[in-house]
Amino acid sequence: MTIALYPGTFDPVTWGHVDIATRSARIFERLVVAVYDTPSKNLLFSTEERVALFRESVRDLPNIEVTEFSGLVVARAKSLGAQVIVRGLRSGSDFDYEFEMAFMNKNLAPDVELVCLMASLPYQYVSSSLLKEVIALGGDVDSLVPHHAVEAIKEKMALEAQS
Repeated sequence: MTIALYPGTFDPVTWGHVDIATRSARIFERLVVAVYDTPSKNLLFSTEERVALFRESVRDLPNIEVTEFSGLVVARAKSLGAQVIVRGLRSGSDFDYEFEMAFMNKNLAPDVELVCLMASLPYQYVSSSLLKEVIALGGDVDSLVPHHAVEAIKEKMALEAQS
């Protein structure tokens, strides 16, 4: 059985993330979406909330599991028995970053391969930070973010505005 790991912060999950997960689930027998617990950037959602939002987004895909992780991606891959790490690429800057990470990961775990999927055309320009900014300014992103995630973002932003 080929197990693939799709790691990320997913703050919030977007249709681009779901697209990469769905396409990966067609290629690999089991896909584990791993939500990174301790990134170095400021996040809107807690790890548990990000896991729940992604789970809801892929609930109809039986070979996808959503979990959290911390530490090295390759260590998580090995602990799961994953042979592949999946990443989505939107642009050349994504490629440059993934290119560097691929060599470091290959050094740390030579038996774990990297598979990069190009983002589908409608999601080429979508980033979580840009989406959060658009939502904060009242823009409509329903075509880019699952509805339940849009509602969660609006709720979270309203709570933060009250603080």
